Amino acid sequence: MLDIRLVTGPDRFDTLVLPVRSVEGTDAPAALVPTAATLPDDLVAEATALVPAAALTGAAGETRIHLRPLSTPVRLLLLGVGDGDETGWRAAGAALVRALAEQSTATVALPAAAPAEAVRGLAEGALLASYRFRLTDAGPTPALTGLEIAVAEPERYAAALDTARTTARMTCFARDLTNMPSSAKNPEWFADQVAGLAADVPEVDLRVWQPDELAEAGFGGILAVGGGSAKGPRLVELGWHPAGATTHVVLVGKGITFDTGGISIKPLSGMKLMRKDMAGAAAVVAATLGAAALRLPVRVTALAPLAENMVSGSAFRPGDVIQHYGGLTSESTNSDAEGRLVLADALAYAVDRLAPDVLVDLATLTGANSIALGSRTAALYTENDGLAEALVATAAEAGERSWRMPLVGDYVEYLGSDLADFYSAPNRGAGSVVAALYLREFTGDLRDRWAHFDMSAPAWSSDSKAELAKGATGWGVRGLLRWLATLA
Repeated sequence: MLDIRLVTGPDRFDTLVLPVRSVEGTDAPAALVPTAATLPDDLVAEATALVPAAALTGAAGETRIHLRPLSTPVRLLLLGVGDGDETGWRAAGAALVRALAEQSTATVALPAAAPAEAVRGLAEGALLASYRFRLTDAGPTPALTGLEIAVAEPERYAAALDTARTTARMTCFARDLTNMPSSAKNPEWFADQVAGLAADVPEVDLRVWQPDELAEAGFGGILAVGGGSAKGPRLVELGWHPAGATTHVVLVGKGITFDTGGISIKPLSGMKLMRKDMAGAAAVVAATLGAAALRLPVRVTALAPLAENMVSGSAFRPGDVIQHYGGLTSESTNSDAEGRLVLADALAYAVDRLAPDVLVDLATLTGANSIALGSRTAALYTENDGLAEALVATAAEAGERSWRMPLVGDYVEYLGSDLADFYSAPNRGAGSVVAALYLREFTGDLRDRWAHFDMSAPAWSSDSKAELAKGATGWGVRGLLRWLATLA
């Protein structure tokens, strides 16, 4: 991971980064921001003259490199930070590492009165944009390994930088889990990765439910979905329980380590990226470990129901009736709608055994998410206006977009089955909405304190843009950590 340090002045003066802000209500297109670092007058004058000469607008993420081969620093990067809010600095941090990918080190001079959010945004953007996932050493990697942030009082920003590091590290952990090919990734492997990182985080509890334990407790949905695979299912239960916490949040994440569609097999085009179908599980365990690493004073439990949905003689079938944890039953209408079956078990278990104050689930649940909202925005479902507002707002602060969708009452009748309590995936109504309505049936008396994110689309990026690298995005980790911090 990129090494970021706070300094009072540039130690290495080869590459200097100076912020440029957009200016509203004036004729000037942009303005160089006065910095905390003391810089030579001639350098400041040169940089100031470059801003209009280069027609810079100061838009967040805008970059312009100026070479000065006979001077110090040799390289000057003018960096747009927009309005100078955290979002602008995050975009700037991401743009910086891309613009300086061939340099080994750089120094960013921050404004004298920069808020702590500027450091957090800059660091998160830089750390996340520098992420790479490869299973071999082949291919180009950024040369940039060190970034200095020059500020007047490093101690004032230390906590913000630590938070950014932890947030980025846990987001990258979720990305690693999701990017891993399913030839290596199965339920047991996933649980082992969580156990490995949890061992380095003090005071977290981990239980990994084995197949025989799941059967004894009645987790019929997890067992049905995982029944077609030679690799048995698991349930990861990970807890951060700080002393004195007054709020308990349970996070549930869909963990299908590969999805063939089962008997209702997917076409090749729909199956190629199904290693990402456990991105919800990756997000909730990473967020819980992040809450523990940050010592947030809120109790958090993550539940990750893990299964591999394969085709075999033991695979569950369309038309099968599945008994979930707690006794409710589902008639399977499509074995490719498997995620909601494992989530139903985990939600029912959370209500029955964990008694949380708030219940939130994340799932790469439906293709309808991208049809409705595009590739960067998750669909949020909840009956609780206050919870919806808080989740959407904190996710946005963290750089993750979501949009509240309706739980349409007219569609509830479509869940009715002649054989069981519910159809798992009715073929009527809006797909993402009906899936959310189905999950709601397993939330019991937490129905008005439950929220569901359908995040299939933003869990994966087809290109490298802003702080996202091509592949898994780790969507949900940043937003959940922001939200959990507000509950302290």
